[in-house]
Amino acid sequence: MSYNPKIKSKQADELFEAILKLETIEECYRFFEDICTIKEIQVIAQRLEVAKLLKSNKTYNEIEEVTGASTATISRINRALNYGQDGYNMVFERLGSTGEGN
Repeated sequence: MSYNPKIKSKQADELFEAILKLETIEECYRFFEDICTIKEIQVIAQRLEVAKLLKSNKTYNEIEEVTGASTATISRINRALNYGQDGYNMVFERLGSTGEGN
């Protein structure tokens, strides 16, 4: 499976290389606080939580209540889970979690 070529760039490559160099959660906090706004970090974290809840078969209403995400955001993440690049599932597997029951 390949990624969307629209995001491919030298700058994106360098960003992902930098992220891969981070070794601890503390390093991640330090780097992401410098490179992102607090709101951007919160939105990204929210999306991961929405994906986990979708994988555990929660309803849109339940997910909206728990996370505060809009139904449009939930729908977009659901589309990514079903028709995307399988990135969420790859991360869940590496975390030792399918999202189901977690």
